[in-house]
Amino acid sequence: MFPLWEVEEAAASVQLWRLPWCEIGIHPGVNTTGRLSRSLPIIVYRLPWTWKCSKLLMKSIHAGLNTVAAVLAIISLVAVFDFHNAKKIPNMYSLHSWVGLTAVILYILQLLLGFFVFLLPWAPLSLRALLMPIHVYSGLFIFGTVIATVLMGLTEKLIFALKNPSYSSLPPEGIFTNTLGLLILVFGALIFWIVTRPQWKRPKEPNSVLLQPNGGAPEGVESSMAMNFGNVDKSDSELNSEAAARKRNITLDEAGQRSTM
Repeated sequence: MFPLWEVEEAAASVQLWRLPWCEIGIHPGVNTTGRLSRSLPIIVYRLPWTWKCSKLLMKSIHAGLNTVAAVLAIISLVAVFDFHNAKKIPNMYSLHSWVGLTAVILYILQLLLGFFVFLLPWAPLSLRALLMPIHVYSGLFIFGTVIATVLMGLTEKLIFALKNPSYSSLPPEGIFTNTLGLLILVFGALIFWIVTRPQWKRPKEPNSVLLQPNGGAPEGVESSMAMNFGNVDKSDSELNSEAAARKRNITLDEAGQRSTM
């Protein structure tokens, strides 16, 4: 049980989350939840029941879910740095902290890139086509980095928190956390499987225009131009055949008149 005066004092100052026992719990809890929620914007385009929604709506949902995950990640970082500073614990000394901070920085850059290039209608289509493969790959890379960070964080938490009994004696807390880590690993593998399956890819919209990254003409424009050129050639051939038929009819009429005379 925690001292009642400590809870009342924190509640009065509206800073309950800054209590040491609450603050250090915010980092693993919010961080794990927020970073694993990164999977939702990844697969939001891959769910078949979302294919009937407009592309703009799905872009907005994609950006909104990413923003929520970024806010949760920032809250968890503030909590752990604040806790370390209050307890005089060094910061940024473990591989977990290095990989985790790198993932957060890359994630925020990815979010800004997607917002200004793909959500807002200012970027040219050629730039979108050039950055789309990078955007997709970096999203999967960041998600894989998040899975690794969560697994390292769970192990680090158990090593520091379990003293008697120790983590090496495999207490119930250790078994539970190890099982949770395996489930997180399976969850990440499932997300990668969904994203890499062609049958889960969102179908192209009939009126969409896709640009080639190498500066080529749009696919939709190329097909429409080919159809237009085909129609023009067809109409020209029909006109030529009609003109030839008229000439033949005139020639036959003149020949008939001469034979009559």
